[in-house]
Amino acid sequence: MSDKVYSVLILCTGNSARSIMAEALFNILGKGRFHAYSAGSHPTGKVNPFAAERCAAFGYDTSALRSKSWDEFAKPGAPKMDFVITVCDQAAGETCPFWPGEPLTAHWGFEDPAAFEGTDDEKRQVFDRVFRQIMNRVTQFVNLPLHVLDHNAMHRELRAIGERAPEEADGPH
Repeated sequence: MSDKVYSVLILCTGNSARSIMAEALFNILGKGRFHAYSAGSHPTGKVNPFAAERCAAFGYDTSALRSKSWDEFAKPGAPKMDFVITVCDQAAGETCPFWPGEPLTAHWGFEDPAAFEGTDDEKRQVFDRVFRQIMNRVTQFVNLPLHVLDHNAMHRELRAIGERAPEEADGPH
């Protein structure tokens, strides 16, 4: 078993909900094997309170969560990423900065729970569903035997996880 800690950057346009939840899930479910960060191409500047609520309910310390620009991770001295994952269709279509280290990239699209309009209880239901979908994909990835996979196999697995429909990845209700 390798002692390597993999760095993961999760991108979304606003960096307020999906990427935030994915960051927390990678950091919890990765059990020290992953250090995850999140950022956005046009960050809102605030973490969606329902996203923070989901992360906190899962046991994640939300005190350091913040909405930030992906430019922070393209600067000299930024952490070298092993993986960069987009979680919204808009960010997937944007021209990304150059990431030092040439990380493996993939798109894992999810519905935008922050765009849902309804009561707070209805919003929580949408956030819960998307959180579970993200958790399922993150779980699949962190459980891969990355230490025995070559570069191409890792990339195939990373992309394959994102190609499954989120409903399929969600499992039984």
